[in-house]
Amino acid sequence: MATNFMLRNWKSLRSIGIYCYVTWSGSKNLKHVGTGIVTGFAAYSVSKVTVSAAQNDLHNYVKTFMAEPITAVEKLQKNQNDMKTKMELLVMKTQADFCRALESLESNGSFKVDRWTRKEGGGGITCVLQDGEVFEKAGVNVSVVTGVLPPNAIQQMRARGKKMGDSVPFFAAGVSAVIHPRNPMIPTIHFNYRYFEVENPDGTTQWWFGGGTDLTPYYLDEEDAKHFHKALRAACDKHDPSYYAKFKEWCDNYFNIVHREERRGVGGIFFDDLDTPNQNEAFQFVTSCAEAVIPSYIPLVEKHKDDGYGYRERQWQLLRRGRYVEFNLIYDRGTKFGLYTPGARYESILMSLPLNAKWEYMHEPEAGSKESQLLEVLKNPRNWLDEAKSSNAHA
Repeated sequence: MATNFMLRNWKSLRSIGIYCYVTWSGSKNLKHVGTGIVTGFAAYSVSKVTVSAAQNDLHNYVKTFMAEPITAVEKLQKNQNDMKTKMELLVMKTQADFCRALESLESNGSFKVDRWTRKEGGGGITCVLQDGEVFEKAGVNVSVVTGVLPPNAIQQMRARGKKMGDSVPFFAAGVSAVIHPRNPMIPTIHFNYRYFEVENPDGTTQWWFGGGTDLTPYYLDEEDAKHFHKALRAACDKHDPSYYAKFKEWCDNYFNIVHREERRGVGGIFFDDLDTPNQNEAFQFVTSCAEAVIPSYIPLVEKHKDDGYGYRERQWQLLRRGRYVEFNLIYDRGTKFGLYTPGARYESILMSLPLNAKWEYMHEPEAGSKESQLLEVLKNPRNWLDEAKSSNAHA
């Protein structure tokens, strides 16, 4: 990221005597060198010369997004060091990268882009692809909203230990996606990364990050699960070696369909109320997690998109999607918060629901079947990477 680059390379930049800029691609390497141009959040002064062209740069950068940002570009440019700006640019970039990665695999369809606003403040960009050859329904949503928290949301946050008054101005920015593939051999992925900021009566702020990425297969492929978890662990380990195990367990516990006594999928990572070690380091961690989505998932789509399947596999997929719907509508905290928020855009909140799903009365998979093999893992979560280490040790 640009801020880290500046700190690591300040001395060398002074000796160059020109302005440098880096593309916001997640790489830590210098990508381009130019005069008076910055891509990202900040303009850097070298030898006390002003970067005159920086004012135009963000206008060019946002053209790579799926739509114009919710906040005016001029305001983003003016407040480039504000975490609200940084997070809005991150979620916009994450949405655009993921949508284009999915479109590159789809031979029959592209994303419909719907930019919307809410009268209470802010808005969002909903990108949906439906009835594709590879993806039956894929939704990638950005929301950047402001306003005053409704009572139900305040109560929910107080229950998590937040100290809140009765009238709480807030800012929230996030990106969320749920991908429902057509082929039952391709797993569904969900991810969500968000930043929340509230204003206290004395003018100070409380802030925190939350999010996670999780995988929901219809048929168990252990190598897929190991690949997925390995990518997430690598993202966590860049920042704190304790994160992966802690957030993996949190994910298993959160995505729990309590009344079914089974997890929604094979897990991933999940965290909330993250406000340590400091704001910038927490943001860098969230950035790493967001950047891990494509390498964790796209190879699985490429691996399975041409796999054969029949009527039985399709019916099982529809049944499992029914479980997905049950979790999202009954337990998911983000869905509840969205529905509680005044001026909520219900089409965008419910974009996570599949195009087709199914319920059968008292359905049980046949003992010893591939379907029952998946159900066993959902009822008893596994530590995929510890098992991989153990297998290698015995080899």
